[in-house]
Amino acid sequence: QVQLVESGGGLVQPGGSLRLSCAASGISVSFYPMAWYRQAPGKQRELVARIFSGGTTYYEDSVKGRFTISRDNAKNTVYLQMNSLRPEDTAVYYCNTNTQGSSYWGQGTRVTVSS
Repeated sequence: QVQLVESGGGLVQPGGSLRLSCAASGISVSFYPMAWYRQAPGKQRELVARIFSGGTTYYEDSVKGRFTISRDNAKNTVYLQMNSLRPEDTAVYYCNTNTQGSSYWGQGTRVTVSS
């Protein structure tokens, strides 16, 4: 059974940094595309970043140059390094993968950017 567990969220001031982690079980993060989504209050969930099995990455325009998605195959964990955080980055961040015809989500981790 696929399970994704996010951690690393919290309260940070504008301009600060956080690193989110997504620990996976039931799949290998090196074999499947892994993604981070976020959902701000009153808004739809949106794709933030994705890393493909070959290492290619994709970023939503507003986070390019500030966020970095990576993975540690030995730890079977995907990360989202977030720098230069802005108030508009405030959201619940979710880890996601799609495999065997199903979509899997973690429980989410809340990020609040505020002074």
